[in-house]
Amino acid sequence: MIPVVTKTDLPVQSRLHARMAPGDFLDCYRVASTLPAPSAARIIVDFPGWAKGLVALRNLLTAPFGLMKDGPEAAEKIGFFPVEYSADDEVIAGFDDKHLNFRVSVLSDAGIVFLATWVHPHNLGGRLYLRSILPFHILIARNALARVARAERDGRSTLLPE
Repeated sequence: MIPVVTKTDLPVQSRLHARMAPGDFLDCYRVASTLPAPSAARIIVDFPGWAKGLVALRNLLTAPFGLMKDGPEAAEKIGFFPVEYSADDEVIAGFDDKHLNFRVSVLSDAGIVFLATWVHPHNLGGRLYLRSILPFHILIARNALARVARAERDGRSTLLPE
């Protein structure tokens, strides 16, 4: 069975709402899963090969502009994203760069895992960058949540490293 990933509103209890300002970008997707947010987040950042290839291409194309590749150093990271907040119900990770600030939220609530992305562009470059990566972002986000649902269904979520 193919997991059903649906575009939705960010739940009101998400800490990501505190960042919202006029002109910001926010999208959110959901899938049925009872995994706690940290487990789901580890699955989400375990990109498949095609997504790793897109990230490598992004890093190559943005290198001349001085954009970060792996995010700043941090005491705790999930993938290459510094963790800003982590609890069983929500993980928020991301960082500020010269063209935009972004955070992702993985929220687990009542048998649903939500994946939201907030972006605050600083300038025209940030807005153009966001517009250019958006189709790939949507593809990666939807794939990530489908992998969360499949991992739970197949019992693989307990095998993930902390």
